[in-house]
Amino acid sequence: MRSKRVLVTGGAGFIGCNTARHFAERNWHVSVLDDLSREGTDKNLEWLGQNTTFDFEKTDIRDQRAVESVFKDKEFDAVIHLAAQVAVTTSVTDPRTDFSINALGTFNLLEAVRRHCPEAVFLFASTNKVYGKIESATYDLMGKQYAYTNRPHGINEQEPLDFLSPYGCSKGAADQYTLDYARIYGIPAAAFRQSCIYGLRQFGVEDQGWLAWFAIASILGKDITIFGDGKQVRDVLHASDLVRAYEAAILNPDKIKGQAFNVGGGPANMLSLLELIEKLETRQGKKIDLKWDDWRPGDQRVYVSDIRKLETTLDWKPEISVDEGVDQLLEWVEQNRDMFAGIG
Repeated sequence: MRSKRVLVTGGAGFIGCNTARHFAERNWHVSVLDDLSREGTDKNLEWLGQNTTFDFEKTDIRDQRAVESVFKDKEFDAVIHLAAQVAVTTSVTDPRTDFSINALGTFNLLEAVRRHCPEAVFLFASTNKVYGKIESATYDLMGKQYAYTNRPHGINEQEPLDFLSPYGCSKGAADQYTLDYARIYGIPAAAFRQSCIYGLRQFGVEDQGWLAWFAIASILGKDITIFGDGKQVRDVLHASDLVRAYEAAILNPDKIKGQAFNVGGGPANMLSLLELIEKLETRQGKKIDLKWDDWRPGDQRVYVSDIRKLETTLDWKPEISVDEGVDQLLEWVEQNRDMFAGIG
């Protein structure tokens, strides 16, 4: 009996390398696809190769022929699609590249799955940005953070889609293509609308991966800029909890086929920017100097995922608390200071 095969696109990225390691440790045959264009991917690939056996394909998902060649003569049981342009700010300055990676790249992968392995589970890493500003969700300033006044469990999957920003449009288009390929072609595909994911191997920068960036910058003495008042709130999810959700989805294709799931830490794992700064100051025993700037376009005062659908469907829930996760992240950064030269 052959080992099950999984393709992880963006597999040298932060979430990707954690995903690849997780499945390799469970005796899956892992193929990693990445173009190694993002800062830190070479380091993640090296780390992955230290104790993990995997195939590597240096491929740009915008190249249809290159993507098709990855699938030839391979019998993938699952495709976890994480490769993406990930920053809203970058999408605003270069929307064409953002579209070609996120929308066209996802289409290329869906087509390859349809042609070569239509029974493979296809998981698309979508984003909470597909909901836009969520005008119907009301909030108020409660103490040191914003909080919903009419969404006690957070934002659920019934919220109307509103693709604000080029990034929201490109990821939203890919999200909808994923769900439609499940409906039209029967592919067991699902979209995971992910909130803020953090954890080890995350080379965060100012415009993406804010929690990791704050941790890295605070340890290395780099400038931290707060856009807005710092009281904006996000729910955060540790990468290891996210990967467990991927595995649960792949093992239950009939339960997730053609569906979207909001994936995050939920109300039990939310914090504001200033709350994170306070945690970092407490753990490091020092005051962190901050710079301040205006709110950025499209920045939500609060976003918290309602994760009850995922919890019920897959019997899954986050296990790593914010405090535990932040401590792990700080320890990793401290132990690997030399890897962050030039980051940010």
